[in-house]
Amino acid sequence: MPAMSINDKMQSIIDTLRGKGGVLVAFSGGVDSSVLAALSYRALGDKAVAVTADSPTLSPGELECAKEVAKEIGIRHIVISYDELDEPEFAKNPVDRCYYCKKGLIRELKNIAEEQGIGTIVEGTNISELKGHRPGHRAVAEEGVCNPFIKFGVTKEEIRGMARELGLSVADKPSMACLSSRFPYGQAITHGALTRVGGAEAYLQSLGFGVVRVRDHAGIARIEIMPDDMARFLGVREAVASRLKRLGFSYVTLDVMGFRSGSMDEVLARTKQDRDDTKD
Repeated sequence: MPAMSINDKMQSIIDTLRGKGGVLVAFSGGVDSSVLAALSYRALGDKAVAVTADSPTLSPGELECAKEVAKEIGIRHIVISYDELDEPEFAKNPVDRCYYCKKGLIRELKNIAEEQGIGTIVEGTNISELKGHRPGHRAVAEEGVCNPFIKFGVTKEEIRGMARELGLSVADKPSMACLSSRFPYGQAITHGALTRVGGAEAYLQSLGFGVVRVRDHAGIARIEIMPDDMARFLGVREAVASRLKRLGFSYVTLDVMGFRSGSMDEVLARTKQDRDDTKD
């Protein structure tokens, strides 16, 4: 059987969603959930609703972006308040932190779906994201949330292609993991620390650093940017250090390895390797 084209996969997803009768889309405004919202709207019109959680772990500006993209798509959009730090296990920041976040969020989404008379929740995890440490996906599977991109084997690259086909403004938007991913496992997450990290990243983005993470190691900022941006960063390092210290960081550092998605998970791989070496 020949491989499915992007358009074939889009149509298959639309057909699947149409068969649901109504769907609630877990909507962050990133490229994955935006494509899923657009396909849901094409399939179901007003029987599709996008729901965004306004939470402390949402990066500054992301809620407004979600509102704009929902308007661009035309889908009905609901914003709810959800504070992950009310989930005790989440705030402790264990290695399966995302599991507790997803569990709590899906609970809230199910309440909205029931109010709206909708029986299906869909979310935009894609096949490329199933590698590595993904405890949040375990919660999604346990709660019976529908993953159309996984069902039809859609990769991240294909989702960006779909976004271009659909004319979405977020087609090339960088991935924006929630702010809780900026803290080493085991370091408690607080509202103040989230505000500090969010403010630091917003400042760096205002200087033109499009892809940036500020990892918070107990008050030490470890900045990840693209390697090509490092020479320019050195020209503004004093201003950056001054601003981040005013935000509450004790020390400000630049990670010479540059940006890597999920860099906080690197310690998990090292721990596993250490265990394997011990067994040998």
